[in-house]
Amino acid sequence: MNNMTCPSCGSPMKRNGKTKSGSQRWRCVGCGASATHSIDTAARDPAAFVGWLLSKGSQVDMPGQGRTFRRRCARFWAIWPMPEAVDEACRVVYVDGIWVARDCVVLIACSDEFVLSWHLARAETAAAWRSLLSRVAAPEVVVTDGGSGFAAAVAAEWPSTKVQRCVFHAFCQVKRQTTTRPKLQAGIELYGLAKELLHIETLAQAEWWLERLRQWCGFWADFLEQRSVVDGRSVYTHERLRRARSGLVRLADAGTLFTYLDPALAAEGPLPATNNRIEGGVNAQLRSVLRFHRGLTKLKRVKAVFWWCYLHVERPKSMADTLRQMPTDADIDLLRDRYGIKADDLEKPEKWGEGLVWEELHHKTRYPYSVD
Repeated sequence: MNNMTCPSCGSPMKRNGKTKSGSQRWRCVGCGASATHSIDTAARDPAAFVGWLLSKGSQVDMPGQGRTFRRRCARFWAIWPMPEAVDEACRVVYVDGIWVARDCVVLIACSDEFVLSWHLARAETAAAWRSLLSRVAAPEVVVTDGGSGFAAAVAAEWPSTKVQRCVFHAFCQVKRQTTTRPKLQAGIELYGLAKELLHIETLAQAEWWLERLRQWCGFWADFLEQRSVVDGRSVYTHERLRRARSGLVRLADAGTLFTYLDPALAAEGPLPATNNRIEGGVNAQLRSVLRFHRGLTKLKRVKAVFWWCYLHVERPKSMADTLRQMPTDADIDLLRDRYGIKADDLEKPEKWGEGLVWEELHHKTRYPYSVD
């Protein structure tokens, strides 16, 4: 209180008598505004709740083995910290999804410094990706690991944005099919080509790599067409190699492997070739939170992810404002009962202020969708 500043102009304030209730009155020495200072004790409990949720602390180590903590913080599990629309465009946006359960994924978009938005879905569908992208201003480049449905979503929501496919995920896609010690000569050569993706730094190197991929495809074309009879059915003998080839050829044809080398885009500075920013800076942290609290239900794990993302946006609200403004489970149930929106009635992804994705948690329909 000795360092109280004016909420209007930021100048220091001095004591100026007391109010009728006995509270200390303060007056600004700069603009003359008068104010009182009160401590918001209502924000202490949610701060303690979030502090525990995002740490590796155990409730059993708390006084009374956490019984008082659980009683005071139980109501905060009903809060849904939701993202706001991001109107300021970033140069690069990273997107990825973290799976909380087999049929529950949180799609996340972040910049080099902050989390931008997140969206809950049953799967990485085009509609789910569009709901995430529609709340974020279109960047120059988006870096992705190539999740299903993303290509259609980015073409619809961010038509002018260039896509950079994470080259490490492209390499891993080949490695899953060939293993790290392929026995066939064709597999050894293709694995080597995929590994070189991680070390390409110039357009000349990229063009030479694409040429070598075309040469490999032409040289081993007849070999990959060989067929065998398995259980009375004719199948391709080298199906895994064919899948690895198809993945690389598809990315090469789409032109998303070497977006980071585009001179027009890289003029303002180097661009990332991988999705490491969101993999290490977001997903790894979220997995740690979920690992520290392994006993949480699926719904609570989702809310833990939401809380972490919310506290890592550029300007998170205070705990007091969060309690007043963020929706709760009761708010969502009330909206369901009042509007009765059905999934079949939705034809396009909802913008911020129109959709929150709650039906995916209540299991009232097999179709994922969002309503407000």
